[in-house]
Amino acid sequence: MVADGDIRVVHRGGSKINSREPVITSDSRLLLCASGECVKVFSTSTEECLHSLRAHTDLVTGVQLRPSNHLQVYSCSADGTVRLWDFTDGILIKLVAVHLPQSGDQLVEAREFSAVLSDVSSNPAAIAFGRGDVYYHNIYVFVLATRFFLKEDNKKGGKNTFTCITCHPKDDCIATGHEDGKIRLWRNFNHKKEYTYSTLHWHHTEVSSVRFTPEGTNLLSGGVESVLVQWRYNQESQRDFLPRLGAAITHIAVSPDGALFCTSHSDNSKELFTCISLHGVCLFCSGTGESVRTDLTVDPRSKAMVLNGKPGHLQFYSLQRDKLLYNLDIVQQEYIHELGLQQFEVVKAAFSATGNWLATVEERKQKVAELELNMKLWQFDEHTQSFVLNTTISAPHEDWITATCFCHATDSQTTMLVSTSKDRHFKAWQLSAPAHTEGMHSSPSWSCDFVGAYHGLVPECCCFSADGSLLAVSFQEVVTVWSPSSWELLTTLSQPPGAIRNLCFGRLSCSKYLLGTTASNLLCCWNLLTCSLEWSTSMDVSLLLADPLSENMAAFCSQAGCTDLFVFKPTEPRPLFSYKALCSGRVTRAVFAPREETLESCEESSQWLNRSQLYFLTPYMDLMTFTTRVEEDRLMASSKQVTFTCAPVTALHQMALLQTPAHVLPSTSFLCSMFVQSLLISVTDSREENKYAEEEMESEKEEGDSEGEMESSTSRPKQVSVGGQATESAGPPLTKAQVRELRRVKKLDYSWLTGLLDS
Repeated sequence: MVADGDIRVVHRGGSKINSREPVITSDSRLLLCASGECVKVFSTSTEECLHSLRAHTDLVTGVQLRPSNHLQVYSCSADGTVRLWDFTDGILIKLVAVHLPQSGDQLVEAREFSAVLSDVSSNPAAIAFGRGDVYYHNIYVFVLATRFFLKEDNKKGGKNTFTCITCHPKDDCIATGHEDGKIRLWRNFNHKKEYTYSTLHWHHTEVSSVRFTPEGTNLLSGGVESVLVQWRYNQESQRDFLPRLGAAITHIAVSPDGALFCTSHSDNSKELFTCISLHGVCLFCSGTGESVRTDLTVDPRSKAMVLNGKPGHLQFYSLQRDKLLYNLDIVQQEYIHELGLQQFEVVKAAFSATGNWLATVEERKQKVAELELNMKLWQFDEHTQSFVLNTTISAPHEDWITATCFCHATDSQTTMLVSTSKDRHFKAWQLSAPAHTEGMHSSPSWSCDFVGAYHGLVPECCCFSADGSLLAVSFQEVVTVWSPSSWELLTTLSQPPGAIRNLCFGRLSCSKYLLGTTASNLLCCWNLLTCSLEWSTSMDVSLLLADPLSENMAAFCSQAGCTDLFVFKPTEPRPLFSYKALCSGRVTRAVFAPREETLESCEESSQWLNRSQLYFLTPYMDLMTFTTRVEEDRLMASSKQVTFTCAPVTALHQMALLQTPAHVLPSTSFLCSMFVQSLLISVTDSREENKYAEEEMESEKEEGDSEGEMESSTSRPKQVSVGGQATESAGPPLTKAQVRELRRVKKLDYSWLTGLLDS
């Protein structure tokens, strides 16, 4: 087994950006979001992720601007460290264990620390800072060592449990959100027996976040309703609403100048008001990855990765730019934000070979015995450059659909889609040509061409061969091979006991092989020419993939709570490349994406990366990929050349003073003196310029007197003696402008060159 140190596993996107409250910088130009083990820096004007602050080795648990320096930010992590960053340049300034002592070293360890409070909830919404005091909540409120309790349930059945807290920036007022959807404004809390609170109520379930604006004139709140509510302070009856934000609100942030509001959502997106709509990769909040119901697929047209997005949508995500391109509404129904309500989910998505067709499956289970199922076929519209719904098939099967796949033969005369279901059948759907009716324009439509079954067994997965001549369908422990042209059952393949979990045909020179994985932890390879088992090996394969552009295949295997990767060719089980302990947990979502430019690697262990790049999702929703060391170094070098373009490019913006990290600049007094001196004009320089101007005027007069002479001299070719014979020079005559330039150059002072030569 080969493990090449020249290949790296790198983070390419994903991660949750909704686990902690985002931070908007003082100038409202940047948005900082905790994302996995790093802090992502977004531009609020272009939506681009400019760079990431990477140094933590565990989940980032908080981000906070440094009050004394608006260009620096603190980040804390579950790795037990607090780090100070220059976020504009992505430079780590200091690392501290618990306390920040006076030291110039980058790594500092604190020896003394003290706990302020020991029983504060770990929920990030459990603490808020007021006018010099700190207010906490955890079923009670701390203020100046005073506690105020609320009963968990009141007589009317309301839930008083605290869910979030914020403090007024100028008044002694605390706003708390509660599980029953109410907001309480606490006042006079300096007196234990005289405190009062008023109640605001609009949310029908728990309040997820509350936040005052910087001046304290408004209070913002959000929850599962996906509506941002703005309350007027001291005029709470006046409310404004911003509805249909796509998903439940988890956090609210406000820029220091109050110009922008940012909301984090449960679908891992962020909305920024009033300027733009900013999204991350809309991976859901689930820590197990089960919320990504579709497989990872690549759109053949845009080369974007496609997976679940907003509720009822598919997101098209740019792998190169780490940016959401757009969401395609599949369900086409208003999403009702109510806990416990069963709604349609997109569970399957597949593209045709050319990208002209997209097949989706959506399902909803209302009761134990009731299932709603729709399969939709979408056609790409060249005019609108988007997918348009062509056919909706209600109840295509009588039970859950387990797999869908297109025939990827580009030279096929027909477009075919196959679906398998727990109703013990698989169906072939074929595209019919549009009917030509006089005076009527009709579009192509889809219809069922064949229904197949095998001994009443449940089909689990299916796949077409590269040329489309064969279809393999697994029925529990048996693999059946069919001819799509005649729907004849050609052969059956069996193996030791264990249901088939994955099926893949070999590609190019390995097209005669069919590979499958079983629930009994076997990877099997069958030879279709002999209809026999070529080889098998024991491994717990969680995912098997075939590279569509080469003979290579990738197997993600689970072992000891981690995932290993093996890249191999079906001709032999010996891996071309292996990577141990790729990540913790099981990898169940991955895809081979074609490269924009083919790499030229001579090493056998890295040639599998030449034409395609392998991406996979970790159980924590991190999107990872494999790159070579040379490729990564080239990307890092190019990223350093990218300038910060969020602000208008002015003369002041182009000064090196604004492009250099603050901690490496000389003192301000030294820079200012140099700048002022550069603006001054010396008296000596002005006299020399006047003298030079006078000489120019004299030379112009001399030029007028000698024009006749120059014309006569330049009109005749000069006689040059070559080999004892007189010949004419072949060079062209000088023009008046050239003569004038030569005269000017002759008068220039080149004495400054001597200093360079002496040094």
